[in-house]
Amino acid sequence: MTYDRLVCANCAAPVNEGRCPVCRANRQRLQQEHFLAGMNPMALIALLAVLVAAVALLAHQTV
Repeated sequence: MTYDRLVCANCAAPVNEGRCPVCRANRQRLQQEHFLAGMNPMALIALLAVLVAAVALLAHQTV
């Protein structure tokens, strides 16, 4: 999950804005947990499309 859609229970603001210490701590934790957490969904879809194309090309070359 990307943290840009999370809402802080402490201040009711988006976590990615980091308005309170709870937001900043959770944002930092999410960034450290997953290197893909900071990416937006369109970038993840593009990365997935590139990987699928690479696998298809590899499968085509082995046949």
